[in-house]
Parts: sequence; structure tokens; C-alpha cells
Amino acid sequence: MKKILSLMLISVLFFSCSEDKMDEINEDRNNTTEMQSKNLLPDLLLKSGFESTGTDIAWYATVYVEHNAGTWNQSHQADRRIAQNASSLLNNSWNALYDVMNIAKTIINKTDPETGDEPLEYYCRSIAQIMMAYNLAIATDGWGEVPYTEAFKGLENINPEFDKQSTLYPEIQRLLDDAILNMGKATNTFTYPVKDYIYGSLGAAASRAAWVKTAYALKARFALRLTKINGVQAAQEALAAIPNAYTSNDDAMLLGGFVIDLPGSNPWGEFWYMRDHLSVSTTIFDLMTARNDPRVDAYFSSTDPADIAPIGAADQVQGGYSQSLLTSGWDAMASPILMFTFHELKFIEAEAKFRVGDATWTTALQEAIQASFDFVGVEGAADYYTNEVAPKLTAGNELKEIITQKYIAFYDREAIEAYNDYRRTGFPEMKNPNNATVGFIWRFPWALSEVSSNSANVPSWTIFDKVWWAGGNE
Repeated sequence: MKKILSLMLISVLFFSCSEDKMDEINEDRNNTTEMQSKNLLPDLLLKSGFESTGTDIAWYATVYVEHNAGTWNQSHQADRRIAQNASSLLNNSWNALYDVMNIAKTIINKTDPETGDEPLEYYCRSIAQIMMAYNLAIATDGWGEVPYTEAFKGLENINPEFDKQSTLYPEIQRLLDDAILNMGKATNTFTYPVKDYIYGSLGAAASRAAWVKTAYALKARFALRLTKINGVQAAQEALAAIPNAYTSNDDAMLLGGFVIDLPGSNPWGEFWYMRDHLSVSTTIFDLMTARNDPRVDAYFSSTDPADIAPIGAADQVQGGYSQSLLTSGWDAMASPILMFTFHELKFIEAEAKFRVGDATWTTALQEAIQASFDFVGVEGAADYYTNEVAPKLTAGNELKEIITQKYIAFYDREAIEAYNDYRRTGFPEMKNPNNATVGFIWRFPWALSEVSSNSANVPSWTIFDKVWWAGGNE
């Protein structure tokens, strides 16, 4: 009997060892469930450009803020304010943002100095924190309250509560402050190079410096966002960050590498080529022609007033109106996604200095306009400022003209920030007649994925309610 039991035990042990060995042999090493932070970083940067900055959110924002009129399909509906409260409208963008932020959170967790398994990867940690701040801001700016504190936990919490915007903005600044400190500890010396698609081509030391500049630029952007909340303090905080941020167009946060040929062109170019939804609106066109702006020929495929789409009332037609050369020209299809430009920083400086009573705001405004002209390769910025802009800087009209010039410079690939600026300042005046009859779109509709699976936590706000920093409630 003992002999039989011994044989049975040997058989079980042999079978167990064999199973373990077979499991090891059958493991798919090309489909790993864990990745190092340096391998996650390229996905984070690419998706932040494509899915957060360069697609649906921007294409709806450009219609809401009247850079472009929607002249086909969903964009035409946006122009007419039809079905803009549908939970499916920006569901894909919501899910993409949370996918991107989940990647950022994974890197942040893996590189935590105390609990992570890659505690010395400060370069990846810093960039992940910057991109978490960047994407979190896009989410809360668009929707208001959004899940954050209880998010990114997978099955551990599939029904996260929504954080108030008033708690998210301090967290955004904390992430950026921590990122600046961590980049100071970084060496970014890896066994093979990290694919940093934003600044990686600059070399190790220069890329670290460039990311620090971007963190400070973002601090300035997000500080000034709170002008309705913090008043002059918002401008002071922006000005405190600016000296450490960009100093030229060369510093800009751009996602490049695109080519003219499909499918390698940028998403704005592909959107034009595949769908042709957008046309130059009378709002932006009238502002520029009234100022004899030299950039009109670089901006628009036609400057004949008869070819400009009447905002809110254009026919539904593909290719029947003037279009943006910055996105629909063949050369433009190889242009980068604009995540933060030098001219934006200079406009922030001009506004912030004006708000604190610093007389050099006019110099900053001139420099902002010059940077915008340089960025699109147009000459005549000095004469334009002297002859067209300066005469409009009369008492009581200064802020309006600063924001109007920023709005013009943002056409049309920086539509998200133009939309944020309008909601924050009310400038320039929107002309879409459907704003009066239906309502201006002050925030995006709640995503279907949240409405269907997390409805108990979804706030009650609608698209016609302002977000907190724009003067709304929480």
C-alpha cells in the first residue's frame, strides 16, 4: 500500500512539474502583460497628440468657437446646434482621453520612488506627469467634473466618483510642479533610446530642458484659465511661470513626423481629405479682413466674400466654400499637431501683464503677433501692429483686442484653446444665430460609456451650463 501511495505521489509531482514547464514553454513572450515605462512613453505622446488634441474635440471646438463653419454631416449639425447633447457625440474622445491618462498613470505608478518597480526613471516619470496634467485639463475643460481620484483602478473600482473642477486644477499644477522637480533628477540614460516624439531629437540634456520649459508654459496656461476665479492672482501666477518657459518658436510643443501621403498625414489633413466637413466662417474672415490682416492669403483658400460660409446658416455641401489652407493644403497635411506654441505663451504674457497693470503688455502683444506671423511664414507683422492693432487698443478695448488677436493667431489648429479663451473671457463676439435660438455649447455632453455604466455618479449639468472656471457652479 505504501508503495502504491509513493508511486501516486511521484506521479502527481511529475505531472505538476511538467505542467509548470509546459506553461513556461507556451508563454507568448511577444504579448507581454507588463511594459517598461520607456516603452509606454511613445504611446502616451502619440495618443495625446492624435486623440486628445488633433481630432474630434478640436473639430467640434472649431465650429463652436466659429473658426470654421460646419458645412457637412456632423459638423453641419454642430453649426446648427442639432443633436449636440447626444451622449454618443464625443464618447470616443472621452474613452480615448481615459485610455491616454491610464497610460500616464501606469508610468507614474511604475516610477514611484517608494512603491514603483522603476524608481529611477525620472525622465519618464516627469513626462508622464506633464502629459497627465495636459490630458486631465482637456478632460475637465471640456466636461467640467470628471473622474480622477477614483479612476484608473480597473476592476477595483468600475464606478468612480467625479472630482470637482475646483479640486482638479490644483492637482494639475501639483503634477507640473512635481514634473519639474523630477526632470531635474533625470539623466535619461537608458540601455536604448526612449522614443520621445516631442523633443527626443534634441538630445538628452536639451530634451530635458525643453520638457521643463513646456511644464512652465502649461503652468502659465492653466493659471490664466482661472481669471474668473482668482482675478489678478491668476495673472500673477502665469507671469511667475513665463520666464522659465519658451523663448522662441523653436521651443514649441509640437507632434510632427507627418508626410503629405496618406495615411501618414496629420489628422486635420486626413479629416479634410476624407470628410471635408469644415469651411472658413464669416466670423474669423470678417475679423481679419476688417484689420487688413496679411495672413488671410496664408489662411484661406479663397478670400472672395462670396466663398465664405455664413456661420450658422451655411448650406450643407462638401467643398463649396473657402477652406483653411493651414489644414486642407497639401503641404499642411505634413504639418505638426500644435500642442503648445510660442505665440500662445506670448499672448498669455500680454494678457497677464495687462491684468496686473504692467505697461510692457504692449511689447508682449507685439511679440506675440510677430511669433504668429513667423509661425505661418508671413511678413508684415510690424506694420500690421502699428496700422491695424495699436489704434484699437483704446481704453476699455485693450483686453478684447488682445484676445481677438490671439483668436486670429489660433486659427484653426489651436481651436481647443480658442474655445477655452472665449468661454473664459467672452471675446471675440460669437456670431452664430443659433446661439440665441438654441444656445451656446458651454461644455460637452456626458459620454455614453459613463451614462450607461456609471450613471449614479454622472453630474446633472447639461451642454448649456458653464464649467466652474467659466463662471458656472459645481
